[in-house]
Amino acid sequence: MRAAVFIDGGYLAVVLREEYGQARIALEKLSDMIIGPNYERLRTYFYYCMPYQSNPPTDDEKVRYARAQGWIVSLQRLPRFEVRFGKLARRGDTFEQKRVDVLMSVDLVRMSWDHQIHKAVLVTGDSDFVPAVQAAKEAGVLVHLYYSDQAFHYELRDACDDRTLMSKELIDKCRF
Repeated sequence: MRAAVFIDGGYLAVVLREEYGQARIALEKLSDMIIGPNYERLRTYFYYCMPYQSNPPTDDEKVRYARAQGWIVSLQRLPRFEVRFGKLARRGDTFEQKRVDVLMSVDLVRMSWDHQIHKAVLVTGDSDFVPAVQAAKEAGVLVHLYYSDQAFHYELRDACDDRTLMSKELIDKCRF
């Protein structure tokens, strides 16, 4: 049976930064661990926004963007990995991911209704995914949520078939 992993890169980055001291993890290892032993990982979808660049970009923005590009290239070289890009929008002094939720939802629903997967593993905490989770379940897909107890919405957690807190033990097993 096949499974796909759907990772909200912005969400995971915040969890790793705020709960695990900027932990650097091997995403391929994380993906293989969270699908479980009875499933083949069809693919991992990683949703990400490249760092903001003003026009013209500052030297700091150029460096940050180049580092992110190098990291993304290394992700794209991993077997069975697909990177999907959202956009980073500036809202005053803060930045906000755009399109990531929609891209992730569309992929989840499309793969579920095309019967490409039997199980979907989500790494996110946003309640915007609830309709996509419900649609995947209606297509017969088992939906498993990995989440942080400090950053999740109860509605999403309750909508999923299975739920697992991202533990220190899991993160430690996936560290570089």
